[in-house]
Amino acid sequence: MKYTLLPISLLAVLLAGSCSKSEDTPVTVPDVTVNTPQGGVSTANMKIVRLTATVKNESAGTAFLWKAGNDTIATTKELVHAFTKAGEYTLTFIAKNSAGEKRIDVPVKVTAGTYTNGVARVFDYLPAPGQFVHELPKWEAGDDQAKITAKAEESLKSGTMIHLGGFGGYVVMGFDHTIVNVPDSFSFTVLGNAFANWAEPGIIQVAYDANGNGQPDDEWFEIAGSEYNSPKTIRDYKITYYKPDENKVRTPNNNYQYLTDTTYIRWKDNQGKSGYLSRNSFHNQPYYPQWKGDSISFTGTRLTDENFIDKSGSGTYYVSPAFPFGYADNWGNADEKARIKISWAVDKKGNPVRLPGVDFIRVHTGMRAEGGWLGEISTEVSGVKDLNL
Repeated sequence: MKYTLLPISLLAVLLAGSCSKSEDTPVTVPDVTVNTPQGGVSTANMKIVRLTATVKNESAGTAFLWKAGNDTIATTKELVHAFTKAGEYTLTFIAKNSAGEKRIDVPVKVTAGTYTNGVARVFDYLPAPGQFVHELPKWEAGDDQAKITAKAEESLKSGTMIHLGGFGGYVVMGFDHTIVNVPDSFSFTVLGNAFANWAEPGIIQVAYDANGNGQPDDEWFEIAGSEYNSPKTIRDYKITYYKPDENKVRTPNNNYQYLTDTTYIRWKDNQGKSGYLSRNSFHNQPYYPQWKGDSISFTGTRLTDENFIDKSGSGTYYVSPAFPFGYADNWGNADEKARIKISWAVDKKGNPVRLPGVDFIRVHTGMRAEGGWLGEISTEVSGVKDLNL
């Protein structure tokens, strides 16, 4: 075998080139600044505070922490936080690497705001077909989407119930403050009209005003209630309802005289099923939103209806038991099991998310079922209660 001897100068160059960049560039302690007004930050309680740290000498192994006292409230350079109570606080930002750490304190003065414990605004409202559509709230000829949304807002501001109709019908609500995510605490209750053995559960989604524009155009996170991981729960369930001819020949059910038209509103879903929403004798107004076109579609999480049964066997006594936790209009408003934790929120992949609080809440009817003379399962909402106030 023949060997080739390399000149010493060339060997030195090769060895130098083999050294890692990290060995060439020593790690230094991070240099940290936080741009704040003179004298610190001033804000009201239950309002979002946004701070960003600038870090020099940052390396791949640099870790970041924002702390309030002994509590870690963020692990990024950006902080989005809300305080529940007035007072004077100190936030601390820490940047740390193998060479050491640098910390900087940010004084925060929090004043007491005056807020309404309830809905301040309805951004959107669209009920699916249902027996109380046009009644809760009252629709009048000529009312368009904007008008009916304004009426829903007026109802919820006064604590009056609105009807979401069958599966998918929804409302998007906002508040005059942030519902703060207090660790290990219940955050809010969506008020409805559930009672013993009669739940009409609604799926809850939450969002905070991440872009600061006051609009619910940020990412939504679903509250993972007790049925979130159930194999009987259907994700991305889609249903389409078709506008009926209100003058069509009716097809009553002779065995149940209260069902005056069993082929009233046609529907089909993305599970290969189809059917009709029935009309009953107790509500003769149109059930399909008259301000909408020939069809409307809704997509969202659907809960099982297997526990929704006719206990009488004759259509006179239906029961719809509540799920354990995590839904609107599921337990009575005063029941502790109606309370919601913001920490239950998950992203689209089902991963838990850490939100500073909630600025917007969206609720949609989570079941597709009918209960004879009681009509369709339809979530009702009469407000939201912030449990921090």
